Amino acid sequence: MIKASVGERLDRLIHKLFPFLFLRPLNPDLLTVAGALVSSLAAIAFMQGQLRWAGVLMLAGGFFDLVDGVVARHQGISTRFGAFLDSTLDRYVDMALFVGITVHYTRLGDAGSVLLTGVALTASVLVSYSKARAELYVERFDVGLLERGERIGLLAAGAVFDLLLPALWIIAIGSTITAAQRFALAKRELDRLDAEEARANPAPAGSAELEEPTA
Repeated sequence: MIKASVGERLDRLIHKLFPFLFLRPLNPDLLTVAGALVSSLAAIAFMQGQLRWAGVLMLAGGFFDLVDGVVARHQGISTRFGAFLDSTLDRYVDMALFVGITVHYTRLGDAGSVLLTGVALTASVLVSYSKARAELYVERFDVGLLERGERIGLLAAGAVFDLLLPALWIIAIGSTITAAQRFALAKRELDRLDAEEARANPAPAGSAELEEPTA
């Protein structure tokens, strides 16, 4: 939701707030990796029960994640590998953070919070995966109540302000709703594409429809 509402204004805002990023050429892939490394430190802080430090490190890692694409577009060097690297490390960071939180609550012996964290992790990964799969067929698939920016912001704020459990509840419920929204949109759009393809390439009479093998 945040990304969809801000759109291209984000680039102008980053240029205005952080002009030092554009004084010399920076490798956006290195910014992506740096953000993942800082976020890994946040996961370690979660494991050790240092929640406020974890939140601060998440915000620092999020800064790199926010500006890497802007820097790439500014320099005109956006690449397919850069997009792949960014998306892949985003998934790594998401899982590492939730694993860190799981370890924290496991050390406290809080089984309920461990389960809640697992639900939040599963729903978050499903939100991201459903988009990745749908965009193999649909050009744009930005839909849903709680996308990654909102999830990371909620998690960081929850850690900093000692509201981690409420943040996890919101993420678990919001991500589940978002996954359902994406499933509904995927069905509608993919059914539409199948119908268009069927009209363009009608099957011969008497032919049997073949099931695509599952991966």
